[in-house]
Amino acid sequence: MSMSPRDGQGEPAAGRPDPGLYVVSTPIGNLRDMTRRAAEVLAGADVVACEDTRRTGLLLHRLGIRGRLVSYHEYNKLRRTPELLELLRQGKAVALVSEAGTPGVSDPGYYLIRTAIEQRFRVIPVPGASALLAAITVSGMPSDRFAFEGFLPRRAGRRKTRLAAVADETRTMVFFESPVRLVRLLVEMRELWGERQVVVCRELTKKFEETLRGTIGEVLEALGTGPVRGEVTVVVAGRERDD
Repeated sequence: MSMSPRDGQGEPAAGRPDPGLYVVSTPIGNLRDMTRRAAEVLAGADVVACEDTRRTGLLLHRLGIRGRLVSYHEYNKLRRTPELLELLRQGKAVALVSEAGTPGVSDPGYYLIRTAIEQRFRVIPVPGASALLAAITVSGMPSDRFAFEGFLPRRAGRRKTRLAAVADETRTMVFFESPVRLVRLLVEMRELWGERQVVVCRELTKKFEETLRGTIGEVLEALGTGPVRGEVTVVVAGRERDD
């Protein structure tokens, strides 16, 4: 087991954070879910790496924070990672944020985090909001053990192959999905798995938050034929055990 210098000791309560890569969780909708510690780290960091500089810039503005933003996303991570590592090498404090929620969970932040660890830089979590944990805790399904599947492939063949591969999973499963593909996902699940209990969480923590519970068929009926909007997290019951 390897440890970075001062692992687990945190950073000063206020002011400039110690050098290192800070993995900072931001609200998934409700600004009041921003933690004081996260705000202090973002205010004191030398640079904030984010998926969407406009969205993060708006968040910082609403928090009264002026910070240096750089884009870090799927399409520039190979070019941007060495630049951020160089800042860490210079003893800077780099804050990594996702578009919303916790970085490194189904987003390109994983690549930077892994590379920083490999090069023995200090990596510090600043925990907070997470759509994954919010959905599993309100689903009412077993959460002592669960499987997180993230986003499924967009192409139909690959999606169905992945769904077939987890058909016998007995743990509760959690998926992220685009609103425009939600109905298709539920239809494919029912075709491959049969009826199961499902919970669809939409716009968690936001003004139009909605949680739909029931069998896949019941939830499909509740969704109707209109367009689905907003961020979507799907929690599905695992296959019932034979014993």
